[in-house]
Amino acid sequence: MKEAPEGLNPKEKEIWGLLMRELECTELESRPAMPKVLITGGAGLIGPLFATRLLSDPSYKVILTDVLAPSIPSKAKHPKNCTTPQADLCDPTSLQNLISTSLPLDAVCIFHGIMSAGSEANFELGMKVNITSVYALIEALRLAKKEGDKPIRVLYASSQAVYGQPLPEAIDENTLPTPEGSYGAQKLICETMINDYTRRGFLDGYSLRFPTISVRGGKPTQAASSFLSGMIREPLNNQECIIPLKDRTFRSWLCSPKTLSENLYHALNLGSEALPRHKRAVNMPGIGVSVQDMMDALEKVAGREKLEYLSEETDEGMERILRSWGTEFDNGLAYGLGFRADVSFEQAVRDYVESLKD
Repeated sequence: MKEAPEGLNPKEKEIWGLLMRELECTELESRPAMPKVLITGGAGLIGPLFATRLLSDPSYKVILTDVLAPSIPSKAKHPKNCTTPQADLCDPTSLQNLISTSLPLDAVCIFHGIMSAGSEANFELGMKVNITSVYALIEALRLAKKEGDKPIRVLYASSQAVYGQPLPEAIDENTLPTPEGSYGAQKLICETMINDYTRRGFLDGYSLRFPTISVRGGKPTQAASSFLSGMIREPLNNQECIIPLKDRTFRSWLCSPKTLSENLYHALNLGSEALPRHKRAVNMPGIGVSVQDMMDALEKVAGREKLEYLSEETDEGMERILRSWGTEFDNGLAYGLGFRADVSFEQAVRDYVESLKD
């Protein structure tokens, strides 16, 4: 509180103090609150990646959750602004506790799930985690919304796996999604829920159809696309990686973690009227890369000897899933909305190598 001007008598000083305290209270009430973002899937890749991006800004507060309590990202610049509660979104009591202790929220990022190969191998688990828990979460948000409240921004992690053959030369949002795997079907179902909840004003959602993210850190996942990071990550760690098909011309649509993180930040702040309220899916930018392109990038960045850690062995189940996905996308809608493009796969490899030094 400012000091009282000189020359005031005791009564005037008392009045001055009351006025200053009232002014300070008014300023605190009018000051915008720190944006609070809940991120599910906090023990995966995308959750901590985006949390790190948000925590580079001191104005954000992040709640990072998973079925096992995740860690605060090690590269977060403002770790005190992050909490990491454990929550099982498939358990009604656990979910309700999470929501009741997290509110009020400005945004929810739904990044948890069972990956493609895992959903195909265990249908019941995939349905439970990828559909039932997502429905329960957005329904909890609907029920918590009070009349007059601004709808909470929701970012839903969808996937290019919503598309299945036959496909046009270049896929865009007008291409009819016909998933050929349980994972893609589950993602498409949740997209429809996000559309309807947004149309009704229960939330303000966008479904972001991610390309395959490469190069991912950590360990191999249950995704059919896991090798698309493994064939860079494992050789750099002097470990073997098996490529599950013998076709070096096979192309995938990829995006680097760095580009994805920036595009998620853009989506978080995208205008509510950027798309019709009943059509909220966007194909996130990526680049088409062949297996041979990836091998060439590995050799150029890390040396030819690293190629010795790669082997090619046909896995018919994995190959069937991989070949059902699109390989070329028209990202005109995303670019028109202000999302950024990736540079090259070689740059993604260099970014990953640089991240290992931090």
